[in-house]
Amino acid sequence: MTINTFELSTKYDPKLTESKWQKAWETHQVFKAEATKKEKIFCMVIPPPNVTGSLHMGHAFEDCLMDVLVRYHRMSGKNTLCLPGTDHASIAVHSILDKQLKEEDKTRYEIGRENFLKRAWEWKQSSGGKIVSQLKQVGLSADWSRERFTLDEGLSKAVKTAFIKLYEAELIYRGKYLINWCPASLSAVSDLEVENREVKGNLWYFRYPLKDNSGYVDVATTRPETILGDTGVAVHPNDERYKKLIGKTLILPIVGREILIVADESVDSDFGTGSVKITPAHDPNDFAIGTRHNLPFINILNKDGSLNENTGEFQGQDRYEARKNIVKRLEQDGFLIKVEDHYHSVPYSDRGKVPIEPLLSTQWFVKIEPLSKKALKFLDEDNSPRFIPQRWTKVYRDWLVKLKDWCISRQLWWGHQIPAWYVISQTDGLITDDTPFIVAYDESEALEKARKEYGNDIQLKQDPDVLDTWFSSGLWPFSTLGWPENTEDFATYYPTSTLVTGFDIIFFWVARMTMMAGYFTDQMPFKDVYIHGLVRDENGKKMSKSSNNGIDPLILIDKYGTDALRYTLIKEVAGAGQDVTLQYNRKTNESESVEASRNFANKLWNAARFVIMNLKEEIRDDIGNLNTEYLDLADYWILSRFQKVTKQTINHIDSYGLGEAAKGLYDFIWSDFCDSYIELVKSRLSENTDSSLGAQQTLAYILDGILKLLHPFMPHITEEIWQTLTRKNNEFIALQAYPTSDLNYIKEDVETSFDLLFDVIKSVRNLRAELDIKPKTKASVILQTESQTTQNTLKIGHKYIQDLGKLNKITIVSELETETEQVFTGVVRNIQVLIPLSGIVDVPLLRQKLGKSLNKIENEANTLAQRLGNSKFIAKAPEEVVTKTHNALEEARQQANILRERLQHLHE
Repeated sequence: MTINTFELSTKYDPKLTESKWQKAWETHQVFKAEATKKEKIFCMVIPPPNVTGSLHMGHAFEDCLMDVLVRYHRMSGKNTLCLPGTDHASIAVHSILDKQLKEEDKTRYEIGRENFLKRAWEWKQSSGGKIVSQLKQVGLSADWSRERFTLDEGLSKAVKTAFIKLYEAELIYRGKYLINWCPASLSAVSDLEVENREVKGNLWYFRYPLKDNSGYVDVATTRPETILGDTGVAVHPNDERYKKLIGKTLILPIVGREILIVADESVDSDFGTGSVKITPAHDPNDFAIGTRHNLPFINILNKDGSLNENTGEFQGQDRYEARKNIVKRLEQDGFLIKVEDHYHSVPYSDRGKVPIEPLLSTQWFVKIEPLSKKALKFLDEDNSPRFIPQRWTKVYRDWLVKLKDWCISRQLWWGHQIPAWYVISQTDGLITDDTPFIVAYDESEALEKARKEYGNDIQLKQDPDVLDTWFSSGLWPFSTLGWPENTEDFATYYPTSTLVTGFDIIFFWVARMTMMAGYFTDQMPFKDVYIHGLVRDENGKKMSKSSNNGIDPLILIDKYGTDALRYTLIKEVAGAGQDVTLQYNRKTNESESVEASRNFANKLWNAARFVIMNLKEEIRDDIGNLNTEYLDLADYWILSRFQKVTKQTINHIDSYGLGEAAKGLYDFIWSDFCDSYIELVKSRLSENTDSSLGAQQTLAYILDGILKLLHPFMPHITEEIWQTLTRKNNEFIALQAYPTSDLNYIKEDVETSFDLLFDVIKSVRNLRAELDIKPKTKASVILQTESQTTQNTLKIGHKYIQDLGKLNKITIVSELETETEQVFTGVVRNIQVLIPLSGIVDVPLLRQKLGKSLNKIENEANTLAQRLGNSKFIAKAPEEVVTKTHNALEEARQQANILRERLQHLHE
């Protein structure tokens, strides 16, 4: 495969360049890590995107941050592994396949588990690679030969091993508890997969009659349908209104069931009526109260959210249909007191997008406290892992402290089926909460264990549930490296170096990984956790599907290129953990900020073309060799600036200041190298002198260094230019050494001198612009200063002032002689800058031209002022029009003042 052309086209085309290098990197396995190299290790496992997913801006941002670190450490000489993979995403895949089956008028239950899983694997093979191809398109420099999938053979072995070890340590148990149930996906969901939404609802007030007919107790609820499952009413023991009623019995409306009034300190006497209806099987707080007071637990719901056989005439009705009918019935029977509007938080299933139902269910759980305590010990004793920014440490700690036991079973088929087999008799074959079970690695092992304990006349049936997706992804940092086997990858790369992830996943994933790793490997799974912010839309709002304000990164990549998007996302980061606001025009799919990065790429491309075209063959064959005898003052200046920006870039990346690093490189490349140094040396390049060789050596050295510094941020364009510059065969900039700062080249005195020279050059250019002197017209300048030090600097740098100021003569004096000719004057620092006008400026004509411009501006200003002085205009015009008019007036007045000053100057 030919990848080098050794010449740059006149125009940079990111589409051609980026796809070419993505293919070349993969073909040549540029990013393949070697586990046999045991020293200087850097390892990062990427947060596995859902196999159902496609690239969104959050992915792109995270991938760019990760890749900068990965490429930087690889170029810094470390044995670097970036390990990619995807998550099987149980609920998401089920949603896709259930939708497909619905279109065929089928359900998964009709086709059966085996056929459903066959379809799932077929879908994964045909569509599941979409997100991976898009990660490659972003330029993620991962070792794709090590790509993992949470359902692959190795990870499945790790999951079974982890489950069995936790069960044998009595950290996994099966029990009947209140869990979050999603009626849409027909599965349990964890607390972490519940999104609380503030909604406008109602608060219904009802009266429950006392059995002895001595009165009523009033209750309030936001879920009237749960009345059918009430088994008690709770009041605060110190509430004077109800003290005498504690222990008495109420008759539950509609149902007629007798329920007890109990005293419980958890009741808030100030909310509602101060008495709380207790539905232990359908509310977490009620579950706790019911348990404390031995109240009955009555389930009223089917798994699809409809009412079950315990609800009498309402059986089969959807929960919200039943709500209306129950309220209507209670109103007819005289038990409804009033209804109030009520804003309250309703828990929604993050995947199913419907309100969850607390449901009493037999599930599998992990005891969290022993695992979280071990993770907390690592944090307290070793500050491990280290969070960047540090403020997220407290969030992580607080979460570990408050975690409850983790429900890990899901009523789905796509995923890791729980390695437990129920021992059922040959006669009925039923599974109940009391059915004994065997936990084993496979069915043959389970059968052997079961026969030893229960005899030969048995049969086994594997638990149909699968494990929560977060169980397998909690093992990700070490299972992907070969655990539970002590593989070479595991021995070399574990624990990993850095985890890059969003703050919103600390609870979902980071804590799961640290707890699992602490228990199974006795180490934290990563040294650093770099927490990044969000990419927000053009209005600063969080992107979400519900808001329909997402920005498709692939559209911007197609328009501006991958490198432009990468650089924008990284450069816009104000600091570690900060959000990024991306400018975007939804009508045109254009982004000013990404366009600016594309322009930066074009600037670099054009500068590189100029440099390469002006290098002699011997210079290109020996890039990096600097013969100091050939170097000029400008060469020392750019070398000093380069060494400084190298040092700054390294310091920023090492401290995760990626945005600061990108901004520093942008300023150096655009301003110092392209706009200043290249202009300073142009006249030397045309000479056949040692000075010309010095300029060429320096240009090649700095361009080579720039490309290496910039490569982690903009990998494709830097690879293309570097290949052309160096003419290497089957070598890659991605594998070159990252520049290091040579302090011998940092010369503060030279930089100070050039700061002065650039100020003078800027002043000369401004005076030329004010005088409307054409670029091709050479002018002369008088520089007057009493400082001998300043005069020396001006004399040393007079050629640079002359070249960049487009001057034919520079006169440096201590005092001005009596003026015999008209001059135009500016002041910079302690220097007067004077341009003689004779022969280059027609002063009367210029005055006339400026006068016409001034009259035009003044007329515009008067018109705008009259408009703003019109009360009808102010009253009727839209606010944005009035504001725009004010701004236009202010701008016109500023322009008029500038013209007046120029005219006055010419008269003087």
